[in-house]
Amino acid sequence: MAKKKTAAPSKKADAAPKKAPAASASQVKQALEVGEGILRVAPTWVPRSFLTPGRRLKLAPQDIYALGAHRGGIDERWFSSTTAAANEGAPPDEGLSYVVLQNRRTFTLKDAIEVEGSRLIGAPLWNKYKRWPVYSKFFDNMGPIPHHMHQSNAQAALVKQQGKPESYYFPPQLNAIGNNFPYTFFGLEPGTTKQDIRRCLERWNEGDNGILNYSKAYRLQPGTGWLVPPCVLHAPGSLVTYEPQWGSDVFGMYQSMVEGRAVPWSLLVKDVPPDRHNDLDYLVNQLDWEGNVDPNFKDHHYLEPITASASDNYVDRWIVYGKVGGEELFSAKELTINPGASVTIKDNGAYGLIAVQGMGTIGKHALQTPAMIRYGELTEDEYFVSHESAREGVSYKNTGSEPLVTLRYFGPYTNPNAPNVGDHKKR
Repeated sequence: MAKKKTAAPSKKADAAPKKAPAASASQVKQALEVGEGILRVAPTWVPRSFLTPGRRLKLAPQDIYALGAHRGGIDERWFSSTTAAANEGAPPDEGLSYVVLQNRRTFTLKDAIEVEGSRLIGAPLWNKYKRWPVYSKFFDNMGPIPHHMHQSNAQAALVKQQGKPESYYFPPQLNAIGNNFPYTFFGLEPGTTKQDIRRCLERWNEGDNGILNYSKAYRLQPGTGWLVPPCVLHAPGSLVTYEPQWGSDVFGMYQSMVEGRAVPWSLLVKDVPPDRHNDLDYLVNQLDWEGNVDPNFKDHHYLEPITASASDNYVDRWIVYGKVGGEELFSAKELTINPGASVTIKDNGAYGLIAVQGMGTIGKHALQTPAMIRYGELTEDEYFVSHESAREGVSYKNTGSEPLVTLRYFGPYTNPNAPNVGDHKKR
């Protein structure tokens, strides 16, 4: 009888990639010179213990719980991030993007920017913030996220953090299925009172506190998006979401139970001063009341793509735009290039890029959208383009047989001529 062969072990990355040493000036300069101003970035995976992964981020199924079930499933991938994830039990570099040099994770993008800030993100941003003050992510959940808000700068400063406005875009390439609840609750219904929400908080330990009774859900449509300022309640639905946002991870959960799972009080008050943890009036007053009960909420926050430039070979569209509190804090574009075509794109400043369809090149680098990624594996789908290179122009080429589609997001004050919310109705 022939001896039965043992299957070779699958290619499994090390459980947790080791933290890379801090960047030296020579390493950063080498990476910039070798990459001609474009840095290859390793995938950055982030778990959330209070959510159920939607399994559409191309992370191998056996690696969804690569960090252990106690940390939660991996349901987020962060892009060009210099912001650490505020997860209990997380290592200090969780959420930070790593630069790939000589085919290995070499140093964090955060360290690189501390060394070459003006060259990488431009003198105006470096002089004002001394960091890349934004990041983006995909988040992907089986069901909805609890109704929550992100604090304003003034509120977050009380716990030595920064506020967080954010935006959403739902890439069609990742949303062939909507999972359990492709609807998002935004704000509160007109006529809702602060006492109504205070009573919801009083009922926290009685099961579902009923806060969604005072909100309205909007059906999510792939290829559209939303702009969400701080202090506005929202319960994102189950579409894969591309989310350019401010570089902070502050939040407060106002819903006590979601899909039968209890939300701990600690997630409501994690970014609240300790002496206010049980102050229900303070917690209610964190909300931007006028913004939450806005009867024309969709008109003031809903986004549809707007063409920025196009030819027979490509189309470049705004997908995130608009101002928060009168300021342009972040923006994003979707570039689609036809098979066999090449295009050079000039932008006003640095950006983080992720490919969502197809294959080709960006500058001298390969650009390849993977079908499946092992945890810890290096890919060729994510890059950070320096301020200098973005302004000089980056050459893209589609070498495949299907459209090459990339998403890129920008920092504050980079695109002052971007559209305003509602401009899609004028086109």
